[in-house]
Amino acid sequence: MSRELYAKGLDRGPANFAVQSPIQFIERAATAYPNKVAVIHGELTRSWSQTYQRCKMLASALQKLGIQRSETVAVMLPNTPPMVEAHFGIAMAGAVLCALNTRQDARALAYMLEHSEAKVLIVDQEFAAVIAAALLILKEKNAELPIVIEVDDPLYVGPRQRLGKIDYEAFLESENAQFSIMWPEDEWDPICLNYTSGTTGNPKGVVYSHRGAYTNGISNALEWGMQRHPIYLWVLPMFHCNGWCFPWTVAAMAGVNVCLRRIEAQPIFDAIRNHQVTHYCGAPIVQNMLINAPQSMKLGIHHRVQTMVGGAAPPAAMIEGMEKMGFEILHAYGLTEVYGPVLISVQQDEWAGLSLEARAELNSRQGICKQLEQAVAVLDPESMQPVPADGETIGEIMIRGNVVMRGYLKNPEATAAALKGGWFHSGDLAVVYPDGYMKIKDRSKDIIISGGENISSIEVEDALYRHPAVLAAAVVAKPDERWGETPCAFIELKPGAAATGDDIIAHCRGLLAGFKVPKTIIFQELPKTATGKIQKFELRNHFQHSAPR
Repeated sequence: MSRELYAKGLDRGPANFAVQSPIQFIERAATAYPNKVAVIHGELTRSWSQTYQRCKMLASALQKLGIQRSETVAVMLPNTPPMVEAHFGIAMAGAVLCALNTRQDARALAYMLEHSEAKVLIVDQEFAAVIAAALLILKEKNAELPIVIEVDDPLYVGPRQRLGKIDYEAFLESENAQFSIMWPEDEWDPICLNYTSGTTGNPKGVVYSHRGAYTNGISNALEWGMQRHPIYLWVLPMFHCNGWCFPWTVAAMAGVNVCLRRIEAQPIFDAIRNHQVTHYCGAPIVQNMLINAPQSMKLGIHHRVQTMVGGAAPPAAMIEGMEKMGFEILHAYGLTEVYGPVLISVQQDEWAGLSLEARAELNSRQGICKQLEQAVAVLDPESMQPVPADGETIGEIMIRGNVVMRGYLKNPEATAAALKGGWFHSGDLAVVYPDGYMKIKDRSKDIIISGGENISSIEVEDALYRHPAVLAAAVVAKPDERWGETPCAFIELKPGAAATGDDIIAHCRGLLAGFKVPKTIIFQELPKTATGKIQKFELRNHFQHSAPR
């Protein structure tokens, strides 16, 4: 009977229900704060009203070009104003944004363009050469070629190459801003397609929904305690998980997008100082670059700067370095399949009285579930039951809720495996502490098994980062006839620093159990993704034969 009480006359309709989409964020920002600055790029400044109008002009022009609902529009852009506009204008046209990794090679880009069935490709002149090579691969395969729209950014000073006849600015200016937005019919409709790194085989296309993008955009602001009108510096590439959804977060908070073409220490510090930047995100390798920059670059920054770090487990030494520099760090954990960050290492008031090293150790944990995700747990992958919160028992991090991908494009088998049992399986092995915080012990493929003992490569890397000469470190398994596997450390030294393999091993002996100390040290520049993650699969290729697992 109680069910029937609310069953009649309380129906959902246009007066009490609307599809959730991040398009709403820019619409409101332009209405409520039309004259507030939305975008800064060199000498260029645009308001929210101007940015909103340009997004609508982009949407109108795409539709006139023949783009239909749920068709793919790819972009190959750095963190510039057209990339901000793409995150709204493409969705306003009812289409799906596919932001391509700007560090990918031509063959991988050709695969993504073909697999996504991209109808249009917006490309910055900096990447014209690699895109030309990718298009040639498609042409040789008799695959459909996308219509190319070229962006000629005045701040780009390198060589230029014409790819087509459509100029981005002319493309927008041919339209008026009275375009009627094509809102999604369902909030489950696709809004973005992001390709994973593809460390083995072809990359997988991760599909985001309007609902997920809306939810994570709001969740970012809640977790960071963002005030209205933050000044956000684009250090994190917007192609990576759509900039962890921060293009939508900044619009929701009517903030400022400070664009940045290149990720280098000097322009980052200059932008923070000149524009009074309040927030930015970056991978540990980027944060390490800032820590080790000359002190002269850091002068004149006296305001509060908040930074979110993610992309790999940061060593405690890096967190210490950021705090010493005066930046407030928030450690996040996530994956492409969950729209970026999904765990946050929330800092507790009682940590304030601890030593810097103790606080850094606590902050280095991956943390707890974000507010607007339903659940994150460490489960036994066989029984699918939670592991005890003892800080010792290892399980797999699994996630469920609105901020989980729809699935992998054209890959139902991989989708089913990833979402098996009603949880997204991350592949990251972790423990849970009594206070509920999680800490990654390793990727399932990165655990080193030496003489029957499990060694966390992350634990060894944390010790390596504490050596004063180490800029970056990665540890992988090296086959060994006696032990099966032993830890091998690849080290990138700080500019001007010196250390020998014996120095590094002696340093580790003071911090680790003997069986965990690297047996081999290799000094070289470490291969990295565009987001600063070290590509361990390339380091494993140093060894021709793998040991039995």
